[in-house]
Amino acid sequence: MELTLLLCGVAFVVILFVIFLANAIRIVPEYQRLVVFRLGRCIGTKGPGLILLIPVIDRAVKVDLREQVREIPHQTSITKDNAPISIDFIWYYKVLDPTESVLQVSNFEAAAQGMATTTLRAVIGGIPLDDVLSEREHINTMLRTRLDEVTERWGVKVTNVEIREIIPPREVQEAMNRQMSAERVRRAVVTESTGTREAAINVAEGEKQAAILKAEGQKQAAILEAEGQRQAQILRAEGFSTALEKIFAVAKTVDQKTMTLQYFDTLKALGSGAATKFIFPLEFTSLVEQFAKGKEK
Repeated sequence: MELTLLLCGVAFVVILFVIFLANAIRIVPEYQRLVVFRLGRCIGTKGPGLILLIPVIDRAVKVDLREQVREIPHQTSITKDNAPISIDFIWYYKVLDPTESVLQVSNFEAAAQGMATTTLRAVIGGIPLDDVLSEREHINTMLRTRLDEVTERWGVKVTNVEIREIIPPREVQEAMNRQMSAERVRRAVVTESTGTREAAINVAEGEKQAAILKAEGQKQAAILEAEGQRQAQILRAEGFSTALEKIFAVAKTVDQKTMTLQYFDTLKALGSGAATKFIFPLEFTSLVEQFAKGKEK
């Protein structure tokens, strides 16, 4: 009986020791920190690595130092021009001071989500609908700046904010669809007219080039024809000149008797005709006299 009680006591002590070790020894990863409270007082941040705590006396709160992402579901906001619009976005944050993130706010994520929703409505309320649809990056920057101003005192840094979807009112969507259809029609008309204009320009340019080439060809043909005529005239003139030179050279060798005989032959030809009247030049009489004198000699 005493042995059984002793064994039970030893087992109880072992169990207590195991429970003590389980509560006293903590292994903290590199991306986590432990904010330790001893008897309700914060004694600082512990980790990473092997951490020893005093059971019952010490209480540890885990804080993740990695960058976290949270989603804000669709929120209906009113723009500056009183248009209801539904927006959802995601935001990224990172804990920079683990102690402040535990001491300054009881539930950081819930507080941050409520702050993000309120900030979204405040930002959208100061922007017209057209700017909300077209200046998404500007809205992201404004949300990030305002959220960061609030979370900074909690030891948290808001690194980025991204709007995922913006749903405008139905009538605005219909107007946007009509506008896009009109824009597509306008672009098609502009493209078609541009093509027609360019085609007309190309045709006119081709006709212009053809006319220029034709005129250039006619010009060259006229030049060649004129050059040919000039060369032909030069050749004819040279032929006449050569012929005259030969005639002149032959004429120099003809004497007075030969000329007189040529006159007689001409008179003989005239006499064989049907004419009844003959006209003799004065030079003929002198030629006959000279011919007669030659005969006498």
